[in-house]
Amino acid sequence: MSEHWSGPRYGKTIKVDNGIKAKSKRGDIGATWWSRRFIEVLESFGMGGRLTRGRNYARQGQVLSLSLSTSMVIALVQGSRPTPYKTRIAIKAFTTPEWQRIEHALAGKALYAAKLLAGEMPSDIETLFASLGLQLFPASSRELTMDCTCPDWEVPCKHLAAACYLLAESFDNDPFEILAWRGRSREDLLERLRTLRGTTRAVAAREEAPPLTKCLDTFWQRQTTSSLSFGDPTATVRADAVLDQLDAVPITVRSSNLVDLLRPAYLSLQPPSDASQIAD
Repeated sequence: MSEHWSGPRYGKTIKVDNGIKAKSKRGDIGATWWSRRFIEVLESFGMGGRLTRGRNYARQGQVLSLSLSTSMVIALVQGSRPTPYKTRIAIKAFTTPEWQRIEHALAGKALYAAKLLAGEMPSDIETLFASLGLQLFPASSRELTMDCTCPDWEVPCKHLAAACYLLAESFDNDPFEILAWRGRSREDLLERLRTLRGTTRAVAAREEAPPLTKCLDTFWQRQTTSSLSFGDPTATVRADAVLDQLDAVPITVRSSNLVDLLRPAYLSLQPPSDASQIAD
């Protein structure tokens, strides 16, 4: 007597209601030049036809979750089997010395950080990377590692392709994610840029000020009005104004803020308003 398989048959995609759906409903996916550039790069590796198969998956919301960490993207995609498939898209991260060069280059261009914080990838950022001998987007398929738990041997399968499209849209939302994918998180990168820009300003200030050994003869001389720039000579500057220039001081004495306690002492040092009373 012949036996017949009575178990579940897989072949029809299991629809989900709570998946992540691509914002694009038709045509190309990717609203910005950098997300479209990412898709173009993948297509240049001969993945165009295979990527297209996952576009409908991305638009139907078959991707249940998508997370990006340093150099790794992991997505769960619902296919034709009850258990979602796990996909991974990894890229070769820049090395520490390479990131140090990138950070110094970015710190030297304040506009770059400003645009990134505004949610925009600078249009010439690829040129900056090229000047360092690097490429922001993968130069070859060897820099990418893709795998999926589905039985399809093709790479990328439609599950991976769907994850790639949603990854491109995540780049639309936050260009910092491209840099995070390359090995430097948003928080770490911004902290490094703040440190480098602060160091650069300090060095510039030291370079502008003449060394003490060059001005010993005039250091203690009284400055004349011709060498100083004054504002309104009739304006009165409060002696406690310097306290208002300080950052908030988290110190209290008997429930009173330290700055408030110091203010009367500073005001007691207020010089007389009549300039004629000031002894020469």
